[in-house]
Amino acid sequence: MTLAGCNKKNENKGFDSSGDEIAVSLLKVLELEQEYTISGSGLLSTENEMRQAFKIGGIIDRIYVNEGQSFKQGQLLASLKLTEIESGYTQAELSLAKAQRDYSRVENLYADSVATLEQLQNSQTALELAKQQLASVAFDKKYAFIYAEKPGFVVNKLANEGEVIAGGTPVLASSENGSKSWELKIGLSDKEWAKVAIGNKAKVILEAFPEIWWEAHVFRKSGAADMGTGSFEVELKLDDLTESAAIGMFGKAIIQTGQQQKSKLIPYEALIEADGKRAYVFVPNGKNKVKKLPVLIGSFSESGVSISEGLDGVSEIILGNSAFLNEFSTIQFINKQP
Repeated sequence: MTLAGCNKKNENKGFDSSGDEIAVSLLKVLELEQEYTISGSGLLSTENEMRQAFKIGGIIDRIYVNEGQSFKQGQLLASLKLTEIESGYTQAELSLAKAQRDYSRVENLYADSVATLEQLQNSQTALELAKQQLASVAFDKKYAFIYAEKPGFVVNKLANEGEVIAGGTPVLASSENGSKSWELKIGLSDKEWAKVAIGNKAKVILEAFPEIWWEAHVFRKSGAADMGTGSFEVELKLDDLTESAAIGMFGKAIIQTGQQQKSKLIPYEALIEADGKRAYVFVPNGKNKVKKLPVLIGSFSESGVSISEGLDGVSEIILGNSAFLNEFSTIQFINKQP
């Protein structure tokens, strides 16, 4: 009688009175062919962003602007200490004066047939070398100062007063005023980078304006991985950013590659332990066991989650009681969903 009672209970509830079996539903996985999209995030910047540096190395004397400060065209932004540079310039001037005197003396002696033609030519060569040396030092002295070529504002100050800096090392990062060439720089994996092409359309959303999607397109791909992150940079140009944006705003992008890919669609409830693009699902393993599979999320939609990797050869997945389900559980199907 006890056995008959248990059988009756199993028939009504879908699992036995011991609680070892967990009731689950079985769902068929839908196969889809859709456009392959790539998601990424990064910071907003402008195409006209510049990095200003001294041509020569030295000690930074003054930096006349701060981060966020605007400047006019031709305004002095930074300068080096000129002690060593002025000394070199003075030496070049003295060398030129001496070469000029030597040449004049030899020229007079040559006219009196005292000096040879070779001596005249050598003194003339020394004079030309002195002139070129002075011009070189004068050119370097000019670039011991940083002037604004166009009106703009300072995005970032990369060095401080008193620092010893090498020639060509950026001191200021700035952007041109009124620039409408906004761009979003995002980092992608090598596989994603390979699927992106110049001209691919994209949609961008900024965290500061969460209700607006802007049209964009891919206009530049980096030729090497970033040494710090290992990712490959892709730059998206926003076609018409109408809001008052600021450099450094965080944004997300979806790139439409134009390529078709086969993916599998599952309901949101089937995902467990989702973390970014990675998650897990349970699939049947024999008659009454389950197996936990890692999957890669391709995209989200109203109809469900598109899985790009991890469900090859899988036609059915398990729904229900995922909080208590593990690979040691015994399951019993209560129904199959189409």
